[in-house]
Amino acid sequence: MDLGIKGRTAIVNAASKGLGKASAMALGREGVNLVISARTVETLEAAAEEIRQETGANVTIVVADVSTVEGREAILAVCPDPDILVNNCGGPPPGDFRDWTRDDWISALDSNMLATIEMIKATIDGMIERGFGRVVNITSSSVKAPIAILGLSNGARGGLTGFIAGLAREVVQHNVIINNLLPGMFATDRLLAPMRATAEANDQSLDEVSKNFTAQIPAGRFGNPDEFGAMCAFLCSQYVGYMAGQNVLMDGGQINVTM
Repeated sequence: MDLGIKGRTAIVNAASKGLGKASAMALGREGVNLVISARTVETLEAAAEEIRQETGANVTIVVADVSTVEGREAILAVCPDPDILVNNCGGPPPGDFRDWTRDDWISALDSNMLATIEMIKATIDGMIERGFGRVVNITSSSVKAPIAILGLSNGARGGLTGFIAGLAREVVQHNVIINNLLPGMFATDRLLAPMRATAEANDQSLDEVSKNFTAQIPAGRFGNPDEFGAMCAFLCSQYVGYMAGQNVLMDGGQINVTM
C-alpha cells in the first residue's frame, strides 16, 4: 500500500531506539526524508545508519534534547518546515507521588507536554500554508487507563491530550492532521523501568513480572515495535485527512474501553 508520502520530510524525535526508531524506520520505507533527534550521539548515529541501510532513506541526525529550548532550536534549525512531525520524548520515572517535588512535575511537563506543544507551535503554520501536515504524538495508553506508579506521566500526557483535542479540530480544514498514538506494552528498553519497579515492590524476578504482564494482555504478548512504526506511518499518510484529534490505542486489547 502506497501511503502517498514519498518525498515528504519528517522530524522524528527521540528516534535512536524503541518506538521512535521504529516510527522513523517505517517512514523511511515510505520514501520519507528524515531528520531524527536524540540525546546520545552513538545510538543516534547507529540508528540512522541502520535506517539508511534498510530503507535507502535520506537521514539527517540532530543530537538534541527536545525537552529543552536549545534542543528544539537545534532540530528546527536543520528542518524548519517539516511536512510530518512525530513528537516523542522519554517518559518520567515511576514512583510515589508523595516523593515528587515541584521540580519533578515541571520536568515531566517540559518533557511530555510542553515540548510537544512548542514543536507544533513552531511548525504548524507552515503546514497550513502548504496545505499538508501530519503530526503524530507518541503518548501512552495511560491516558486511557492511568497507571498509579506513572503519575508524572499520567498528568503530563493527560494535559497534552486535552490540548490536542482542541487544536486538531481547528486545523483539520487545512489538511493538517494531528492524532495521538498510544502504546501499551511494547518490547523496548522503556518497558524495563515499570517492570523493575514492579519487581522491586513485590519482591519478584523480572521473568515473573514479565509473565504477569503478558497474562494481562489478550494478545498474550508484548507488542513488536515494527507494528507500532507501521501504524505511525499510516497516521502520517494521505489517507487520514478525515481523522483528527484521535487517540489511537495499540495495547493488544489490554485496556477494555469502548472509546
